[in-house]
Amino acid sequence: MMLIFNKWETGKITVQDPGLKRYINLQPIIVPKTGGRNVKVRFWRNKYHIIERLINKMMGPGHRGKKHKTTSGKCTGKSQKNYAIVKKAFEIIEDKTKKNPVEVFVKAVENAAPREEITTIEYGGARYPQTIECSPQRRIDITLKQMIQGAYQRSYGKKKSMYVALAEEIMAAYNMDQHASQAISKKLEFERQADASR
Repeated sequence: MMLIFNKWETGKITVQDPGLKRYINLQPIIVPKTGGRNVKVRFWRNKYHIIERLINKMMGPGHRGKKHKTTSGKCTGKSQKNYAIVKKAFEIIEDKTKKNPVEVFVKAVENAAPREEITTIEYGGARYPQTIECSPQRRIDITLKQMIQGAYQRSYGKKKSMYVALAEEIMAAYNMDQHASQAISKKLEFERQADASR
């Protein structure tokens, strides 16, 4: 049996959210690094293990839209550095929750995935906010981005290590704590704005 990071089993983990079931890949794998082998496939991100998608998102946590707000030198560059950060974060999660950290992470992604967001439509020269449903692929992308950015903001220029901040962010999302988790607070903000724009 293959264990992710040669430590944790993923075969028995089930995704509860029916919308995300096809988009969270939990196939057993030892090293979550495919090296871009699936890029030619149309929805290539679905083929990547969910842990690999988290590691890939860590490559540029300083980006806010098109601008690079803060330097992300601690996390970018060698993927081995990001791999080690995620592994240490998962060890902290296992130590504190006494549960499989991959299972905790998957549940955190499900909890923090926004169902609706707003877009702008132009009608008769005026612009209006319009509520739209979020696609499953985008729900996961937004969640991973907010988790990484939330963790990075807590550790950048502070004494707290990135892996400690990442572990805290994932556990807060798992516990649905909107004050401690940026991913949960952003999800609620998106859904509030969508509700107001109906």
